[in-house]
Amino acid sequence: MNQVARRLGKTFALVLPVVLVLSGTLAVTRVPWSSSSSDGQVLNASSETKEDVSAKDTAARAPQEVLRQRLLDELQQKDPGAALTDLQLAVAKQPSLARYCTSIARSLGRAAVAKYDGAAQRAQSWSRPVCDTAFATGVASVG
Repeated sequence: MNQVARRLGKTFALVLPVVLVLSGTLAVTRVPWSSSSSDGQVLNASSETKEDVSAKDTAARAPQEVLRQRLLDELQQKDPGAALTDLQLAVAKQPSLARYCTSIARSLGRAAVAKYDGAAQRAQSWSRPVCDTAFATGVASVG
């Protein structure tokens, strides 16, 4: 009787992993991994639009880098004062960005000097006490 139980146990020990692997594989193949559309459309990488790529880039970047880029773009389109005001508002709205405030403000200072073709005096005129006058430090580092 012991010998029959032992032989049955060995057989069961060999067959059970195979059954589990096969059943898991079959379960995975049954899951609808793609969208629910029945046409099975496959897109090439070249078919992505510029907005799709931009949205992916934004999602992959850290929030402080997204904010930095948005403020640098705003500085180029408007003026450094608007970008500094938005930086102040963003830090007030999301306190987790406060630790990045000085580096962002320094970047804005350097970008302001670049916008005014190296005229540090004109860029300095936009300075205000945002993030411990880091904007002024950024302006001074270029000039």
